[in-house]
Amino acid sequence: MSLHTEILEQPERLGRLLADQRSAVWKVADAIRARSVKYVFLAARGTSDNAGRYADYLWGAFNQLPIALAAPSLFTYYQQPPRLQDALVVGISQSGMSPDIVSVLDEGKRQGCLTLAITNETNSRLAKAADLVLDIQAGAEKAVAATKTYTSELMIIAMLSAAMAGDEAAWKQLEQIPALAERVLKLDAGVQHMSERFRYMRECVVLGRGFNYATAFEWALKLKELTYSVAEPYSSADFQHGPIAMVEGGFPVLAVAPQGKVFESMHSMLAKLRNEHAAEMVVISNVKEALALAQSPIELPDMPEWLSPIISIMPGQLFAWHLTQIKGYDPEKPRTITKVTETH
Repeated sequence: MSLHTEILEQPERLGRLLADQRSAVWKVADAIRARSVKYVFLAARGTSDNAGRYADYLWGAFNQLPIALAAPSLFTYYQQPPRLQDALVVGISQSGMSPDIVSVLDEGKRQGCLTLAITNETNSRLAKAADLVLDIQAGAEKAVAATKTYTSELMIIAMLSAAMAGDEAAWKQLEQIPALAERVLKLDAGVQHMSERFRYMRECVVLGRGFNYATAFEWALKLKELTYSVAEPYSSADFQHGPIAMVEGGFPVLAVAPQGKVFESMHSMLAKLRNEHAAEMVVISNVKEALALAQSPIELPDMPEWLSPIISIMPGQLFAWHLTQIKGYDPEKPRTITKVTETH
């Protein structure tokens, strides 16, 4: 199984996850409500950390749960953890093997908090440390670069949000996701052709905002891991506070700007980058005005903004995979990194 195969496998995996884990998600939501949780304390690394960024926006907006992102070194090297009273302590890890993430859940349990593991390995150390476990059911992911495990993490986070809110309309929207994924992955050949334009790219910025702040970070991570490009992710708001100064004619700017509440802000930034800075732009969007600004537009289907990160990262994954091959690198064997990274 190759990385490209795993990218194309995502619609099936997401559909199966939605069908198989709905009852488990409802039980977890019931357990969370029973504990009167005041906030979420979330620990993750790498791609799973980007899934945590999505949870930060989604659970905050739809479930009124503030999210605090853990600093795991406080639990391992410093051994001075913060007080976690009234927290739901969540660890997200596809492998469930990272000792520092496990240590956060161990401490949460020691302090009497409810703990939840979101993982692809239900027999892992992380799962065994948690009171509650949600299986993302992505299947074996052989490629070093995570793709289907990332979107499966996003899907389970979205499912849990809908369950905690008791929102049947949200579940109806979730049911659209596998078909939307099928549609966007049909852009594969077009994305391959488009990525040729970036054969010599050595650096770029990746912009997103709101729910798709997570997408900017994950797309940038895939470009770093696979193409060895210096890809820096930013919120379009933060980008105005200094970093925009680096953009000159032909500088690559990659952006995720679907329709939604932050679209006008993103569109204003993209127009400025194209018209005033002559940036070389790839734009993933379902809005014609944003796509028209890009030399390399990638059109998304229409969808609810809160679910767009699950779909919008897929053309980014394809872009990174094709660009890796175009640059002459092996997407199956990125240099110096391994599938499981056990940080302390």
